[in-house]
Amino acid sequence: MFGTLVNVAAILSGTTLGCLLKHGLSQRYEQALFDAMGLTALGIGVQYIATNLPHSHYPVLFIVSLALGAVSGTALQIDERFNRVVAHFGAARVGRGIATGLLLYCIGALSIVGPVMAAIKGNQTMLLTNASLDFVTSIVFGASFGWGMLVCAPVLFLWQGGIFLIARYLSASFFSGALVTELAAVGGFLILASGLSILKIKAIKTLNLLPALLIPILFFIGQMLLK
Repeated sequence: MFGTLVNVAAILSGTTLGCLLKHGLSQRYEQALFDAMGLTALGIGVQYIATNLPHSHYPVLFIVSLALGAVSGTALQIDERFNRVVAHFGAARVGRGIATGLLLYCIGALSIVGPVMAAIKGNQTMLLTNASLDFVTSIVFGASFGWGMLVCAPVLFLWQGGIFLIARYLSASFFSGALVTELAAVGGFLILASGLSILKIKAIKTLNLLPALLIPILFFIGQMLLK
């Protein structure tokens, strides 16, 4: 799991550097960075959707995923509970940053296929490439949203570490190109929703939509069990 540890270290160091830089920025520059991250999320979300949705073999799956994810997330009050916690520490808007950061760090071919390649071939290239990209991204996130963005690092470790262990000891074939496509498509909608929320175009509780990412995984597990 060397590549994953490097990726985690990149996010921790990048976020720390961004937070230190934040102290030298005036409020108007902070707002400029905030707007830039919103636009970035919009662009990446649209890119993920446009790249992956046309290649989906299950064109209705993303609709079902978003619907079930929204209902279950709302029932569990994920967004409300999380925001109560961060508000307790005086970081009311950091929740939107964390939601966006988690999606950008975790949803993508490098972050999903990378641990699989490391597990079955010992190839760390994709994870190290992902780490370099996340380092730059985390600097901007740290400067925009503050120290709360450090939360993303342990979550990424659990995400990539879980994929690594499954690929190494259970089934590497489970993380097929089809599953990555479906996850990236659903993730694209969630990243797009984060961008809309950050820019205050539409107040979408993105954290309540996170369970949508479980639906494609459960769908593919069901397919494997029925074979």
